Amino acid sequence: MTSQLGNINTIESMIIRNPEQRVAVLVDVQNLYYSAKNLYHSRVNFKNILNLILQGRKLTRAIAYAVDTAEETNKVFIEAIHESGFEIKLKPIQTFVDGSKKADWDVGIAMDAVRLGNKVDSIVLVSGDGDYCPVVNYLQQSQGCLVEVMAFGRTTNKELREIADEFIDIEDYPDELLFQSRKSVGSQRNQKKWQKQQKAQNEQRNQNQKPQQNPQNPQHPKQ
Repeated sequence: MTSQLGNINTIESMIIRNPEQRVAVLVDVQNLYYSAKNLYHSRVNFKNILNLILQGRKLTRAIAYAVDTAEETNKVFIEAIHESGFEIKLKPIQTFVDGSKKADWDVGIAMDAVRLGNKVDSIVLVSGDGDYCPVVNYLQQSQGCLVEVMAFGRTTNKELREIADEFIDIEDYPDELLFQSRKSVGSQRNQKKWQKQQKAQNEQRNQNQKPQQNPQNPQHPKQ
């Protein structure tokens, strides 16, 4: 891997990766955004995610599917994803009569995956949403296409994880794939400090519980 990913050298994999493979990367931005926020109080490093996925392979398309909230902070966020190497597809939030709101890309991502399936060797779905299971099965069985899934392990649908040809857990690479917030970093430091204190206390307790050995009386030569 490139130096941008620090100590990540490769992914422990059950599939063969080679430089001639054509890859399409489809990112469900909302799925990643809320998983990173809820689990780590942080944001995803989309540039490093793309580099880790590719592993030197040929990138055919990299598309990020996002929601347009019309807020300035969201515009900055979307621009940062674009600068990381992704095409952007935006969908406005739908507001219904009862006041509920909805904006998801499940169908749009599935349709693009099917369109691209016969043009690439591998589709990389960056989402843990179980709604994608049918399209994953279709790509594998009808298109003969590899399907890799990258997402947060704790929020990934079990079936999606199992049927993927490869599952990459973002939580295995938090330092490389996440921008840590001050709150998150502080929390992690406190956790490490507490673990260090616990370890020291346990070691001291074990030391105190060791049986005391009585020194043997020296043997004097017989007179």
